[in-house]
Amino acid sequence: MDKDIRETFWKSFSSSPFIMMRLEGSSEHAEPMTALLDKDAHHAVWFFLNQKNRIAPGGKAMGQVATKGHDVFACISGTLAEETDAAVRDAHWNNAIEAWFPNGKTDPAVKMMRFDIEDGEVWTSDLGLKGAFKLLTGKKIEPSEAGEHALGAV
Repeated sequence: MDKDIRETFWKSFSSSPFIMMRLEGSSEHAEPMTALLDKDAHHAVWFFLNQKNRIAPGGKAMGQVATKGHDVFACISGTLAEETDAAVRDAHWNNAIEAWFPNGKTDPAVKMMRFDIEDGEVWTSDLGLKGAFKLLTGKKIEPSEAGEHALGAV
């Protein structure tokens, strides 16, 4: 994947860290999760969840991202596994997470999962002034005018 698209994805995702997650092969719908990001780990994201959550069993999974400004869209695939490193768990725990899990990080119902990203597909949206004019006037917009698209490692 192009370095610029990769950097755009991570920057946009970090300012809007929400992802719809679903286990592959599951008949259940994807659900929104707040991704916990590490600026030095662009290979994984983490989530705190309840042991009974539908993605808690882990395994192959897929996540869809649509950032706040709708300037980046992505579909990323990988593997969900329980994060067992206490230092990682402690580093990501914060007041917002505590609001969801008031019994604290040692509550046995709280599980931390790591989504190890294997690959993805990313679209960036940047119509620019010319594209915005075409959109407003109903003129044809060429795909090359709408942004960039890339496959590969994110």
